[in-house]
Amino acid sequence: MYLKAVLFLIIGVMAITGILATSFSWQIVFFLILAIWSFCRFYYFCFYVIEKYVNPQFKFAGLYSVLVYFWRKNK
Repeated sequence: MYLKAVLFLIIGVMAITGILATSFSWQIVFFLILAIWSFCRFYYFCFYVIEKYVNPQFKFAGLYSVLVYFWRKNK
């Protein structure tokens, strides 16, 4: 699991480096930081907030299971 986390970190750093190397501007830096932060909060919401506060009985296996959960809840 630690190796997987390190590999994800390396991929993320390489992607950000590639984006900034092709066209650096402070606006791009700001939007990258904002996008990374918002996706992290979305992930936290999907797997922690829903499971701990909204429905403790439902165990999520991935983003697909979150979509299925909301689809079934709305029907």
